[in-house]
Amino acid sequence: MPAQNRDTAQIDGYLDMLAGQRKLSDHTVENYRRDLDQLLLLADGTPLAALKETDIRRFSAILHSKGLGARSISRRLSAWRGFYHWLLEQSVIAVDPTENIHAPKKNKPLPKALTVDDAVRLVASTSKEEQSREKEQPTAILCDQAMFELLYSSGLRVSELTDLDIHAVHNQNHQSIGWLNLDEKEITVTGKGNKTRTVPVGDAAVMALRKWLAVRDTLLKTDSPPDSRYALFLNTQGRRMSPRMVQLRLKAHAERLGLPMKVHPHMLRHSFASHILQSSGDLRAVQEMLGHASIASTQIYTSLDFQHLAQVYDAAHPHAKKK
Repeated sequence: MPAQNRDTAQIDGYLDMLAGQRKLSDHTVENYRRDLDQLLLLADGTPLAALKETDIRRFSAILHSKGLGARSISRRLSAWRGFYHWLLEQSVIAVDPTENIHAPKKNKPLPKALTVDDAVRLVASTSKEEQSREKEQPTAILCDQAMFELLYSSGLRVSELTDLDIHAVHNQNHQSIGWLNLDEKEITVTGKGNKTRTVPVGDAAVMALRKWLAVRDTLLKTDSPPDSRYALFLNTQGRRMSPRMVQLRLKAHAERLGLPMKVHPHMLRHSFASHILQSSGDLRAVQEMLGHASIASTQIYTSLDFQHLAQVYDAAHPHAKKK
């Protein structure tokens, strides 16, 4: 039997097994066929059973050079690996050429950060709608302003924000895991891995916190549990603010301001890290303030910084302008 006919017969046998024994859908089996047909094309007449590991690596490189993304190459490799594993079970081959081939790493998406102007506008501005609400819900507005300023000022995770107490409390009724020290302009939080860190608080956030603290107690109820009595941020029912409520309030605030993207609390953390790095270049300091255990986690923001510089270059450099 000619090699090409043998390859086609083997592929058909493998696909019949997928459809019959593994009960894969027609659509999935057809996707496998396309991936294996591409392997045939790349083999260019060489019998599939005769391909070696170096051939599979070369084929992956060819796919990459044609602009195929990591996810698409991984899918093709997965289809080829399944086919060769079946050939091995059928004793058609003695060595699987895909055994030591690893899928290319998928590019991690960069964290989304606001521009400096948008970040400042988000935490410092109130919309016309909110200005009209201030007469009806002044405490809620002041609470939002303090929360948003603090998220951006100190690069907090939203859970770290909502865990904050008005001061350190350690008694039989309540044990603080995060607290505010307004006199020292700093907060202490407990982050991932139960690690505690102390982070500075900027002047704008201090001012917003003072305004909020002046009215905070008006929301407390006589039957409020200890956890709520000590909580820095309270909802309109006088209970500790939840992460979900912070997310909803921030999203609604950004929409009222007309910002052209969906804003979430972690975006303010990303913005804090990116903007501090842009102005200082001190990666270690940013690592400590974010509470990252590894510098590798913080290095993603160097990509954001480079991205920002590249955009400035493209906009300003005469040789970078499109003709």
